[in-house]
Amino acid sequence: MGLEEKFKKKSPWILHYETGGCNGCAIEVVSALTPRFDVERFGMLKKATPRHADILVVTGPVNKHTKERLERIYEQMPEPKHVIGVGTCPTSCNLYKHCYNMAGPLDDVIPTDSFVPGCPPKPESIIDGVVKTLDL
Repeated sequence: MGLEEKFKKKSPWILHYETGGCNGCAIEVVSALTPRFDVERFGMLKKATPRHADILVVTGPVNKHTKERLERIYEQMPEPKHVIGVGTCPTSCNLYKHCYNMAGPLDDVIPTDSFVPGCPPKPESIIDGVVKTLDL
């Protein structure tokens, strides 16, 4: 099944949440939504509220300051909901691992469906991660 068929089946509306870090992955998530990649033609839209989002895209390491907000955002999303960790920081906290304010990896805080590896990952990888998450 090609990309167009998967997006016709389900048009993913995403909510991007940056939990802290260098913002490299956040820039790549926004790049994936630009006209160069044109995922909007498949129905993939960025939403501003968790109540309208199907997929939560998290970038950056989860710290103690953002942990509570992240949990609240996850609770506000309607079912069925999916979570994607983009970059190395949500997986392992990367170079922030030994900082005093880290809450741990993303999957220790909220249920996570998939991760897109890289520091930062390319927009093509992020789009592929969304597509693979839709297959779940």
